[in-house]
Amino acid sequence: MKTPYYLIDKTKLRQNMELIADLRQKSGAKALLALKCFAAWSVFDDMRPHMDGTTSSSLNEVRLGRTRFGGETHAYSVAWADHEIDEAVGYADKMIFNSISQLDRFGPKAGGIACGLRLNPGISSSQFDLADPARPFSRLGETDPGRIESVLDRINGFMIHNNCENANFALFSRMLDEIEARYGELLRYADWVSLGGGIHFTGEGYPIDALSARLRMFSERFGVQVYLEPGEAAVTDSTTLEVTVLDTLHNGRDIAIVDSSVEAHMLDLLIYREQARLERDEGPYEVMVCGKSCLAGDVFGSFRFTNPLKVGDRISIRNAGGYTMVKKNWFNGVAMPAIAVRELDGSVQAVREFGYADYEASLS
Repeated sequence: MKTPYYLIDKTKLRQNMELIADLRQKSGAKALLALKCFAAWSVFDDMRPHMDGTTSSSLNEVRLGRTRFGGETHAYSVAWADHEIDEAVGYADKMIFNSISQLDRFGPKAGGIACGLRLNPGISSSQFDLADPARPFSRLGETDPGRIESVLDRINGFMIHNNCENANFALFSRMLDEIEARYGELLRYADWVSLGGGIHFTGEGYPIDALSARLRMFSERFGVQVYLEPGEAAVTDSTTLEVTVLDTLHNGRDIAIVDSSVEAHMLDLLIYREQARLERDEGPYEVMVCGKSCLAGDVFGSFRFTNPLKVGDRISIRNAGGYTMVKKNWFNGVAMPAIAVRELDGSVQAVREFGYADYEASLS
């Protein structure tokens, strides 16, 4: 295939799905795919048997979850608009409100659908202020137990999302201890509690059995159905961004320019100032791999290769599933990566390609 393209490997995706199925069985928790992270619906058929549904952050995601994935559809938004709420209710099994004021305003429109409230415990595992839901003056959820208690007659569940790429089970458990201590009396009134996403339980060596036992303990203590909302955990290392070297040069160090862009195709790397990971990163030749946009800092990172890079060489950039395709954009009009799938038998097929008409249609 002509690069660039995102390549979803169903074999690797299946490995994550099996870990999710194992966690569901051992813990009793339900798992909802977080569409804000991954929404490539061409592989939903492979994910659906191992998960219970989807969770959303917008009207478009609610609709996609209902129409393309099925199962349970949890509808959350930081702020619903008047023109959105009726349609969102039509797709949802649960409406989760970010604030009491949104609950006051739109709760009556939910009809017979279960309603929940986002709870912000004021603690998180995030290493990035940008992604920290417990940052000072956070707008993400209600914090005061007294205020929350006043609306218990209008909700029957909570969403608590305070983990971010948290691969540390001990930290997860300690934070859950604090949540139990502060909000335990409120949790006893709930039928369900979503503990959100950001728990990196599909990472290598993660103690799945310990997590399962901790979730089951929480569920039994408060008599609630626990939900998890894996996004990155669902697609860890399942997807690569395939690129080709277009040019090489030397300016104090060896540089290679590829037919892709960090700004346009792996924006999270730029936002959080992280380096990409390659399928292979070893050898005597160090090269700074850069994108082709005009942004000076459009750099994937510096990597080591067994041979000097030359025009036409292919590079596979790892972990290009979560927060990549959902954030891709047309900056500089750089060619949009196609989306391809490697089937279980090893064959590769393109499931979506983009051209000038898509670029033109994205503008006005």
